[in-house]
Amino acid sequence: MIVITGATGNVGRPLVRALTEAGEQVTAVARGITDVPAGIRRHQADLAEPESLKPALEGAQAIFLLTSGDFVTRGNLADVVQVVRGAGVERIVLLSSQGVGTQRHPSYLEDAVIQSGLEWTMLRPGNFSSNAFQWAESVRTERTVSAPFGDVALPAVDPDDIAEVAAVALREPGHAGAIYTLTGPVAVSPSDQAAAIGDALGEPVRFVELSRAEARTRMLGYMPEQIAESTLDILGTPSAAEQHVSPDVEKVLGRPAGTFAEWAARNVEAFR
Repeated sequence: MIVITGATGNVGRPLVRALTEAGEQVTAVARGITDVPAGIRRHQADLAEPESLKPALEGAQAIFLLTSGDFVTRGNLADVVQVVRGAGVERIVLLSSQGVGTQRHPSYLEDAVIQSGLEWTMLRPGNFSSNAFQWAESVRTERTVSAPFGDVALPAVDPDDIAEVAAVALREPGHAGAIYTLTGPVAVSPSDQAAAIGDALGEPVRFVELSRAEARTRMLGYMPEQIAESTLDILGTPSAAEQHVSPDVEKVLGRPAGTFAEWAARNVEAFR
């Protein structure tokens, strides 16, 4: 049995699918457990309340840990890990962030897992292609994309690729102690992304540049201030490491990482 937290999100959904297609027994865990395929064991829990996770862990050999944006102010991953270890789970795969490796983000989530004494693998994705869903309404209604730092390029990663790497790390030996930085195959700017969405739609999408202050105000609506500030730093003044295309997706999966244009084509209905 493999337990997937955050099972209804952009990474969790394809991860549940990948594991079940591989013949694994899966327990899907989320705070609001909807949109889970029929036949999948499901459990409602909040990682900020670690005891709520206990029933999902019965018989589990591995767990995928994904914390929500507000977990930073509500939860303690060390407490979650203690519950996981107490249930006899042997392997943890943590969805961390590239910012830990570049020291933009604190390492306490990774530290809690490393100190658990369990077998672990860290996934450090950078900029998610699915962040573009935030533009879906404005593209549908106005054919516009609004974002700061329009010409600053970062290698956006497809959440399906993150999920496939996670599935391998959860199922197969040889990934204990590994830290994988997950990016797309080429750096793309917000204006490039707007153009790719337009190509998928078959009509132009206009790019509108936001100031940092305007972008910050929007971001504070769904993430803590500290994370918003560090994210804006990455988007506006990325380091060489943050702009670097990592080989780790291809290293684990044996195929190139997907492009943003491929992600946009696959998800074009969200923007029509």
